[in-house]
Amino acid sequence: MKRVDFKFMAGAVIASLLVFTACSKDDDPGNGEENELTELKGETTKSITLKQGKTYPLTGGFHVKSGATLTIEAGVTVIAKDDDVVDYILIEQGAKIDAQGTANTPIIMTSGKKEAGAWGGLHICGSAPTNIGAAGKSEIGDAAYGGNNAADNSGTLRYIRLEYTGYAFSEEKEANGVTFYGVGNGTKVEYLQAYKGSDDGFEWFGGTVDAKYLVSTDCSDDSFDWTEGWSGRAQFLVACQGAETSIGYDCDALIEADNNGTNAAATPVSHPTLANLTLIGNSYTVNKRGIRLRAGTQVSIYNALVTGKANCLTTETTETEQALVNNTSVLNHIHLESGVSTSSNGYTQDLFTQSANNNAINQMLTFTSKYIGTVTGGKDMPSVNAFFSTANYKGAVQTNSDWTMGWTL
Repeated sequence: MKRVDFKFMAGAVIASLLVFTACSKDDDPGNGEENELTELKGETTKSITLKQGKTYPLTGGFHVKSGATLTIEAGVTVIAKDDDVVDYILIEQGAKIDAQGTANTPIIMTSGKKEAGAWGGLHICGSAPTNIGAAGKSEIGDAAYGGNNAADNSGTLRYIRLEYTGYAFSEEKEANGVTFYGVGNGTKVEYLQAYKGSDDGFEWFGGTVDAKYLVSTDCSDDSFDWTEGWSGRAQFLVACQGAETSIGYDCDALIEADNNGTNAAATPVSHPTLANLTLIGNSYTVNKRGIRLRAGTQVSIYNALVTGKANCLTTETTETEQALVNNTSVLNHIHLESGVSTSSNGYTQDLFTQSANNNAINQMLTFTSKYIGTVTGGKDMPSVNAFFSTANYKGAVQTNSDWTMGWTL
């Protein structure tokens, strides 16, 4: 997580928005007419459609403005040019993205340069609540986000693979695979992979958006990251960090979770509810963590397997630990390869392992094909919330039901 201010980039970004090479013949992307669009560049105030099976170059920042919808049909490939320009796609407040691939024909967003950090990824700005108010600006593109509409709808994302994201402006300024800024729960998010990014795989800045079936593969910073009051729900999450000797770089946390880095008590407080996670790290050094809960975040996590880190679970700050002590936060049916590291603000490893929680430490966890495999016994998640599917086991991908097959790398 790198919370930074990109106002100094405003001039360059504005310059990049001056040209949009083509637009659709009609604002309605479903009108059946062939679009004239040949390149994603600049901005659009009209609804446009990327046609099934076609390839589109991305040059610089591409902004979809309020009132417009970017429709991306199954099998589309978007290729960021290897041209030393900051390439990214940004859906602004009031705009929508309707990107629906399939398991057999996913949408692929990639780069001409096949290496981590080659381009800036996908950014979506909504009008759902955050704990920094309604004056938030996106880290890339300087677009507004946040508001009071928890049910805000920014569109649909299904079966999309985002490769080689994480463009670095500097050591402190990098882009994620997908970044959700104040996105509301009217938005549909499922079956997304962030593959070999040089920053986080998925990051939430506040909002209420829900998600299912997310895969973060070999992302060098955090696999999943939240801050600023995210309170959505998510089920079936996979994080898999390859060995440094094979992928060429180390990776940070599997989950890094904050409420607010400058005010741990800011409201609304981050409190997502997560279920059925498989989190596999690649480093046993002391400062590499699995699930890192800090900066006042609350959370409810059920049915999780965590391995590959010296500290599979760490808790920090008074507000975060007290929420665990008083059961505002819940950690239930979780198996860790290692133990729990706390910061002496009331929470302890003994509380984590007390019998009512159905948790365990120092577990030998084994998987096939890197991340496939579950452990029997788990929380009946529909009893927690109707959003969740029945999956009464720990972990994300069952041996006989591999939902990642065909569309992921």
